[in-house]
Amino acid sequence: MAQKQYVLPTAESLADEKNRPMIEVYLPKDDMTDRCAVVLCPGGAMRWLSWESDVVKMASFLNEHGIAAIGLRYHLNQAPMPQGMKMPPMVDVTHPEAFPQADANPMHNESGDSIIRLAAMDAKAAIRMVREHADEWHISKEKIGYLGFSAGGGVAIAATMSADRLERPNFLCTNFGPSLMPVTVPEDAPPLLIMTRAEHPHVAAGLVALFMEWKKAGANAELHIYGDGKGPYELMPQTGDTTTETWSGQMIQWLKAKG
Repeated sequence: MAQKQYVLPTAESLADEKNRPMIEVYLPKDDMTDRCAVVLCPGGAMRWLSWESDVVKMASFLNEHGIAAIGLRYHLNQAPMPQGMKMPPMVDVTHPEAFPQADANPMHNESGDSIIRLAAMDAKAAIRMVREHADEWHISKEKIGYLGFSAGGGVAIAATMSADRLERPNFLCTNFGPSLMPVTVPEDAPPLLIMTRAEHPHVAAGLVALFMEWKKAGANAELHIYGDGKGPYELMPQTGDTTTETWSGQMIQWLKAKG
């Protein structure tokens, strides 16, 4: 259960209270101070939010490791799908060059692109709000970042590219979520962790392209491409049968290594 809910200032553009952008705060039950906080950006193709798997379950997992979790409800596309629009051919992992500036958005259109920009504003407002409450929630202002899933990864990337000093994340993790717009790596780019599966069409190639953009800019980036199993989606059973299921533990190790 989330302990707190806060409506974001970016919600003023929405008359529909049910879909207002907000954050839900999940804090560990311990006495730690200066803890890390992860803003969770759930997936859902920019039309819905995979809240139970990407926020509720992930928040519980992060709390078990002493990490605060902040679930983000961001702007969604309420417009109907454009008539006659066809998905382009899927690109496999061997062709990241198919995505100049790591833009892996398969269907650019005015409505969709504007929603991505609004969702990025929500994500930046979430980071700012967590920093404002950092002392109250025993969070270090220098240990606040994103974990985005699928489309939520695209939202987190877009937010990172346009963030000011108070909105800038200290780290960026994207789980099978490539950029949904052309990437311009900021000068103060945070460390980037990318996780995907080699057989994930379009997504894997887009994330390889994202990794290359980060590295060409001289920024810190780490890329995990799993060769077996499904996902890496939500928390996966630890069966020992696949390497993909280890993604969550490797993410925790990466977060600890980055401070």
